[in-house]
Amino acid sequence: MANRVLGNFPVPPGGWRYLALVLVLVALLAAALGVGAPHAASWAGLALATAVGMLAGFFLFRLWTEERFAAGSSHQIAAAAARANVAWAITTADGSVGDCNLAYRTMIGCAPDAVPAPPELALVQDASAAVLYRLSRKAAQGECGEESFELAPGLQLLAAVRPLKGGRTAWWFTPSLAAISTSAPVEAPAPSPPASLFADAPIGMAQASADGVIRASNAAFHSFFASAVDGRDLATLIEPADQGAVRALFAAALAGDARPAPTEIRVAGQHERMGELFACRQDEGQVTLYLIDISQQKALELRFAQSQKMEAVGQLAGGVAHDFNNHLTVIIGSSELLMMRHSAGDPSFNEINEIHQNALRAAALVSQLLAFSRKQTLQPKLLSLRDVLGEVAVMLRRLLREGIELKLEHGAELWSVHADETQISNAIINLVVNARDAMPKGGTVTIRTCNETVTKAVAMGTGVMPIGEYVRIDVADTGTGITPEHLGKIFDPFFTTKPTGQGTGLGLATVYGIVKQTGGFISVTSELGKGTCFRIFLPRFTGEAQAPAPAAAVPADVTGADTILLVEDEDAVRSFAARALRMRGYEVLEAMGGEEALEIVRKRAGVIHLLITDVVMPNMDGPTLVRTVKRLKPDIRVIFMSGYAEEAFRRNEENAANLHFLPKPFGLKQLAAKVKEVLSLPAQSELS
Repeated sequence: MANRVLGNFPVPPGGWRYLALVLVLVALLAAALGVGAPHAASWAGLALATAVGMLAGFFLFRLWTEERFAAGSSHQIAAAAARANVAWAITTADGSVGDCNLAYRTMIGCAPDAVPAPPELALVQDASAAVLYRLSRKAAQGECGEESFELAPGLQLLAAVRPLKGGRTAWWFTPSLAAISTSAPVEAPAPSPPASLFADAPIGMAQASADGVIRASNAAFHSFFASAVDGRDLATLIEPADQGAVRALFAAALAGDARPAPTEIRVAGQHERMGELFACRQDEGQVTLYLIDISQQKALELRFAQSQKMEAVGQLAGGVAHDFNNHLTVIIGSSELLMMRHSAGDPSFNEINEIHQNALRAAALVSQLLAFSRKQTLQPKLLSLRDVLGEVAVMLRRLLREGIELKLEHGAELWSVHADETQISNAIINLVVNARDAMPKGGTVTIRTCNETVTKAVAMGTGVMPIGEYVRIDVADTGTGITPEHLGKIFDPFFTTKPTGQGTGLGLATVYGIVKQTGGFISVTSELGKGTCFRIFLPRFTGEAQAPAPAAAVPADVTGADTILLVEDEDAVRSFAARALRMRGYEVLEAMGGEEALEIVRKRAGVIHLLITDVVMPNMDGPTLVRTVKRLKPDIRVIFMSGYAEEAFRRNEENAANLHFLPKPFGLKQLAAKVKEVLSLPAQSELS
């Protein structure tokens, strides 16, 4: 029977425990005799019995405690091995495998439903037989041990044993890279399961010297760098900015840090290739490296961050546009009132007209901001892109200077799309003008169209394009291209690389907003010195075509005598609109908000023919006001006015088809014409 080690001397298991129990019983009997019949025992006998009892009790305590400690320790080791994903097995006293993990089965090539062989049989080779025999002997003698042996060229296996209770033995195996041999090459044996486990590992593994030279590596490590790496300094494979962090990682591993924090690295010259590098120290100053490719994860993180940024900027742009539209309504309307007082020959007329024209240009810029924030008013209809682009091409050829050629290449039988023709045309014009400016020495702009079926979701710009059928529009040029550092910013509003005064930075932002609001996707590829290609994907229209609503005729007479309740929280806008309507003969009741308007409706004895209200107001917004007023006066007509998009407003209202909407900014003619149009319509319930 093998000996055990207790303290600093060997202890035989099993029998010694029972001997200790006998000593305890003898000591207790002797102690009882000494206390109960002191005349039959001397004080020396009592002292001897006490000493024997204490010795036996102490010895028994040490035996049981040591065994419990060993059992607990073995459980901790097994748990740690499972977390580390190393191969482990528990062999019984007769040498068979009582338990093992999947990694052990994989290592020895054992099927999940087969009985695994013990290590001495499963891994026996010329190089391993002696090692496994020595370890088995150590375990039988109650000793722990570990040794390494080479299973295949470049692959070592570290085997360790620990004796357990009942003659069982715990085995575990950890693969590691062997140092490269400088001897002459020999014929390699057939790959063993552990060799395949290393070679086919989904993460990169390599062994490096203390100075960072790669000694050996697996296929995943090679694939990440897309080049031969063995024998090369790791620092030459990564970006210079990451080299300091890698040196610190090596230093921490060599200093004995069991688990130094990993560091992120980028492949030299390929910023999109990113990995997470782990390191741990091996014998003789070697460092084992583990590399996880996180390129796709980082790309997704960047796209998500860009998407969040674009969404935040869009919300900001939409809010700014709304406030600007209020101010522009006042400027445009007031300048038109002044122009009515001053004839063309008046010295002040030119200045007033200049104010008016610049206000209109500012309104166009605000419209571009609304396009970017996807809050502009769209008028979608069924479109044939071949016809739309054919008409746009006529104007584009006038915009392109001499030396720039425009080509149209259409796919066969293009599918229809449902979009706003004016906005799609504006998007194409913006892209072609950008292409023209990128070709100062001339070149070619090509517009291509084709049908495209997407069979799996694709990351596209800041979003993911789902499976479906799309019509693709490519706008490609042969210009100077876009630098990588600018490529991720081109759709940002007010970002431009053109000199001051030659661009607003809203052109591509407008394109982005139009495409997104139409339900499409846009991407860009560019190569310096060769050109840029924008790709727009618009979803194929599969519904039933509806006849477009006839355009409302502008009334010749915009005067009237009806009573109008005007609700607007912006004083300047309300003052201008009330003045303009009174000039047309209407009676105007003014209210600063929903509560004041509701009070007027309740107290007004006469008829109120029309309610004009802003959509966004504090306390009570426009739709809430209208619903309340409709319960009091069901026949009242309603016009909503807002600096936000009509389409976005309609999506949030149930009876959107019956709504009348006046977008800001508006002038005298638009306001008077809209009021006359609504008052001339048959009675209907705009909003219930």
